[in-house]
Amino acid sequence: MTMNLKIAIQKSGRLSEKSLELIQEAGVKLIQGKRKLISVASNFPVEILYLRDDDIPQYVQDGVADIGIVGENEVLEKNKHVKIAERLGFAKCRLSLAIPQDVDYPGSDYFNGKRIATSYAGILGRYLKENNIDAAIEEISGSVEIAPSIGLADAIFDIVSSGGTLVSNRLKEVEIVLNSEAVIIKKQDLEGEKQQILEELIFRIHAVQRSHANKYILLNAPNENIGKITALLPGMKSPTVMPLATEGWSSLHSVVNENEFWEVIGKLKEYGAEGILVIPIEKMIL
Repeated sequence: MTMNLKIAIQKSGRLSEKSLELIQEAGVKLIQGKRKLISVASNFPVEILYLRDDDIPQYVQDGVADIGIVGENEVLEKNKHVKIAERLGFAKCRLSLAIPQDVDYPGSDYFNGKRIATSYAGILGRYLKENNIDAAIEEISGSVEIAPSIGLADAIFDIVSSGGTLVSNRLKEVEIVLNSEAVIIKKQDLEGEKQQILEELIFRIHAVQRSHANKYILLNAPNENIGKITALLPGMKSPTVMPLATEGWSSLHSVVNENEFWEVIGKLKEYGAEGILVIPIEKMIL
């Protein structure tokens, strides 16, 4: 009998949405429970547990869940006995120290003797110790950014994405302590059938991620420039080149990285490419 791999994800929020989207794009069909506490897959041996994000490392360590999808910041804050199995590249943010905008910042020595408000006392405490900074940590949950304005602290240590929240509270970012992203964590002793299921899931996730980063491109080009275009669009191994009915012309099919797309298109036109079609890729398996 096949065992289900239990996956813990955040029960709500953007990270939860992205995690479910990735799992479903990997071909996993989920049956939603009435109370949205557990979802079981109908076509793949996994089940989803919906939990608070800061509880996920504990549940994975204790074996309630086999793996979890959570922000790396939560993994490092809770400091549980789990392993990072895969970095997922979304939900990127940073944990930074910020001070009032009108304060001159001379360097990290500024924080000696200061009070710093945070919800991440573990990460901050380790940073202060490693940098020989003697500061008091004011541990609070929620609304960390208002602490300086109400006199609770001299600075804050918090998650920063766009920086808009800092600006609206008249704060400025002065030290980036940690860059974070969504990760898959697993039990230290995960093995056997459940490890194999995890490996298959990660294989599928890689196929989805590669498809997001690349586009399938088709074009017509004069034969004398096929060599130049092939060098520009190497594809996974090499492009597919097929002769057209029009003498001296060929159709070329390849893959282009989305980050390089517009630069490549300009050069293709210089080489006489016409009828350029760009198509999304659903999955990409190497």
